[in-house]
Amino acid sequence: MSDKLLKVRNLKIGATVYPPGEKPKEIEIVHGVDFELEGGKVLGLIGESGAGKSTIGLATMAYGRGGVELTGGEVWVNGRDILKSRMRDVRRLRGGEVTYVSQSAAASFNPAKKIMEQVTEAAILQKKFSKKEAEARAVELFRKLGLPDPENIGSRYPHQVSGGQLQRCMTALALCPEPDLVVFDEPTTALDVTTQIDVLAAIKEAIHATGVAALYITHDLAVVAQVSDHIMVLKMGEMVEYGTTDQIINNPREEYTQALVSVRSIRHEEKQPTDNPLLRVENVTARYRGTDFDVLKNVNVELHPGQTLAVVGESGSGKSTLARVITGLLPPSKGQITFDGRSLSQDLKSRSYEDLRELQMIYQMADTAMNPRQTVGTIIGRPLEFYFGLKGKEKQRRIQELLDEIELGTGFQDRYPAELSGGQKQRVCIARALAAKPKLIICDEVTSALDPLVADGILKLLLNLQKIEDVAYLFITHDLATVKAIADSIAVMYQGQVVRYGTKSEVLSPPFDDYTDLLLSSVPEMKLGWLEETLEHRRMESAGH
Repeated sequence: MSDKLLKVRNLKIGATVYPPGEKPKEIEIVHGVDFELEGGKVLGLIGESGAGKSTIGLATMAYGRGGVELTGGEVWVNGRDILKSRMRDVRRLRGGEVTYVSQSAAASFNPAKKIMEQVTEAAILQKKFSKKEAEARAVELFRKLGLPDPENIGSRYPHQVSGGQLQRCMTALALCPEPDLVVFDEPTTALDVTTQIDVLAAIKEAIHATGVAALYITHDLAVVAQVSDHIMVLKMGEMVEYGTTDQIINNPREEYTQALVSVRSIRHEEKQPTDNPLLRVENVTARYRGTDFDVLKNVNVELHPGQTLAVVGESGSGKSTLARVITGLLPPSKGQITFDGRSLSQDLKSRSYEDLRELQMIYQMADTAMNPRQTVGTIIGRPLEFYFGLKGKEKQRRIQELLDEIELGTGFQDRYPAELSGGQKQRVCIARALAAKPKLIICDEVTSALDPLVADGILKLLLNLQKIEDVAYLFITHDLATVKAIADSIAVMYQGQVVRYGTKSEVLSPPFDDYTDLLLSSVPEMKLGWLEETLEHRRMESAGH
């Protein structure tokens, strides 16, 4: 073998699937993948869900999760094929030579143990360091990763730090044993853009400072471009393209890679508002029952017929709470909501059928928004019966019309949610909302759980349906690329208040307030050196203040 730290040759990975009503069958999910990685370098693995990214990453630890089996090929780490190693040696490899950072730090940390105990555990068990040495190294890593109060943050429990801070603690956990290779599995996907850039910068700095090699798994090409030396593009378990980051970003050869690079190329012309708004939120303040803290503070926004208002901000800014107030799920303590010229009752139970029908909602997680025991036809058919009394052939005809509108076509009425892809599930939720013939649909982070190409298709579908149905959207998101693609007007929220509001051209044009400037500058761009440029801009801004 050469001096490469990691060499993967003809890697094949299989799994057992259980089709409804059929015998279990063996399938291959990774089809003979090859790549290698030098010490101190970063390889980005990119592709949509189901491409095999995480499965390949975990294979570098000789691990197959969820019934996945490593069926063929070789994985060489530091000159030995770990797929042929004894389990005792594999245990020494995991948490010693190779470590792992998962997407959700909150789900990975033990809530009953302090952070320091968990960060140092592997380093102590692997006999890399004594407890005192491991704790000193952890504090050093906390400092390198830009965590506040590095000497004392380890004495906190996971719930006592923010999501971004916990993700950096997990990176410290992975780096503490001085591994040769770290597998980063979507480490910033669940974070707001403002938090994501801080974590991304911390990860990149830590990689350079420690000289560790890394696999960086993500579906966001703009993110991986900031940390990787090389990128491997995967699709359905096969390598589509491999090259330097510069080549993949600026000169992709394969059609699939070109599509990934050009994603979110939607151009939506901003529409001018009409004289009479469809929705008017006036001086709305709200708090949750049993608390004395206002989660919304004097919010004022308008939405006009057939237009899209994007409500944008980080987690906890009040976006989804505003949606709850508009839908009547959370009565406001002050203010009023006018819809189509009539005052809406503050409580959902007091609203008329017409109020309920004309104001629909599509949720972020299509998986939990549909009954898994109902077919697509039943799910879409319920509002047709409830609001219009449709039955029999007339109902079936309308269900099929809606399926055609969302570009699913025939053959889907009898399927269950488990038999659909993520994008197909979200399309069914859109069809269910459209079945009520609403005037306004609230879209709550409807693309954030989807891969970029699938999300792009959903956004194009929503814009096309808006032209056909003349429906208005209140689009809640923290994704500025989505906002630029679909919005007519924008409300920027921060700590329960609207800090910037107006048409898209007004909100996205300088001069900016500090928070909007931070938000807009934190959206990763598909170009090399963007992260360094952004951090330098922030440093200069801070120095100026």
